[in-house]
Amino acid sequence: MVNILQEAEIVRIESIGEGSRVCLDLVDHLSPTEGILLGNTGHGYFFVLAENRTTDTYPARPFRINSGAIHHYVVKEDETTAYLAELKPGDIITVYNEKDETRKLAIGRVKIEKRPLMRIVTKVGDAEISATLQEADSVHLLTPEHQEKQAIFLQEGERILVKVDQPGRHLGEKIEEEIFEY
Repeated sequence: MVNILQEAEIVRIESIGEGSRVCLDLVDHLSPTEGILLGNTGHGYFFVLAENRTTDTYPARPFRINSGAIHHYVVKEDETTAYLAELKPGDIITVYNEKDETRKLAIGRVKIEKRPLMRIVTKVGDAEISATLQEADSVHLLTPEHQEKQAIFLQEGERILVKVDQPGRHLGEKIEEEIFEY
């Protein structure tokens, strides 16, 4: 079996101010190491975990994924993508776990609120993969050692799990084209 998730080194983290953040409430419980793939560009996606652990400021919500900025790509069914802004209740998305197993779940609610955001940039070889996440202790990513890590405590030089992809999509479907995304 080919691993979907690969190690990426964090090369830059910056606070970028307030923006529209999306939470996806799914119609089933998620395990602590289940999540979705999302990111700023088609170069690849971060593996963002469910909110099912209690933190200093948030109670556990085992059905929710704090998905970051409204412009993110999110991997849906059959490797298609959508913008978080396009998702609605009833849409089906792919949920992943640390063992590269997947399942399809419907969205029960999409919740958009203004929140402080942070941009995290990683590298896998020459590929730059980034995400714009809420700057909050409820956002968790997975390390290569399968440890859950709060995004606000990540540091440059650390590694997280990502999925590498190639840019070039039209209405979520993969196409061959010359494209530059940053």
